[in-house]
Amino acid sequence: MTILKASSITASAATAASGIRSLIVHVEPTRQASPRLQTAVDLARKLDATLIGVGVEMLQSYGDSYGMLAGEWVVELQNLLVENLKRAEATFRANTADLATEWIAVETFPAKAISRLSRSADLIVAGGAPLGGEGNYRAADTAELAIISGRPVLVAPPQGGNLVGDAVVVAWNDTRESRRALADSLPFLKRAEQVTVIEVCGKDELTDAGGRTADVARHLQRHGIRALGKAVHAPPSRVATELNIAAQAIGADLIVAGAYGHARLGEWMFGGATFDLLREPERFVLLSH
Repeated sequence: MTILKASSITASAATAASGIRSLIVHVEPTRQASPRLQTAVDLARKLDATLIGVGVEMLQSYGDSYGMLAGEWVVELQNLLVENLKRAEATFRANTADLATEWIAVETFPAKAISRLSRSADLIVAGGAPLGGEGNYRAADTAELAIISGRPVLVAPPQGGNLVGDAVVVAWNDTRESRRALADSLPFLKRAEQVTVIEVCGKDELTDAGGRTADVARHLQRHGIRALGKAVHAPPSRVATELNIAAQAIGADLIVAGAYGHARLGEWMFGGATFDLLREPERFVLLSH
């Protein structure tokens, strides 16, 4: 297993700094959301990047038996929303005193707002909270962010943590989403000491998959990245498991993957391996769609 050395973090971050100059993160005034903010702060500090904090909520609509709420109750909900945004800003500023920052507060659905505002960011920092959360009025759904933003999304595990990135696993399945994820992850891959490109496939695909991952590894090597390709035989239900096993074997704290999703009844949902990676993430996941 690769030993992650703290001494390598500063030097390796300098390489990535040229590719990532600004990060955006949804800031919530709750303890559950604290790991996400701490991850974003740590990464912005390492990369000497600007951190854009977004306080965003939507006034949730409730209906009574007459299809409306008493005016006093609506006022109370609005006051609570305003107070939450003020608390979110205070939390953000208290944790970012030594960083270049921007603060934006808006009243709308979080995922849609962050996706639009990511036009001025290189990377969205998400996750760092239990999957599910408080619904799309107050929480930014990771699936929706990845699919509609057009930006790579770094998903922190629920406990948060500081991304080191000395070793990285790249999930490959020769699709558009995999190619996009590979390109978006180059700033991280260039600072890694070891990168393993893995395709999980059926037994009859092992030879072809090995050739595909070898091609990807050669492409990364042309960028000066230490990479190797690998094909693993396993059923589709074990893709996320095999990726985590490979990551554990080389001491990787980051998995790069294409995000696969679809719209169902107006909600974005992940399917297959992508959902499995995010259901109980054991390490950081970088997603692109």
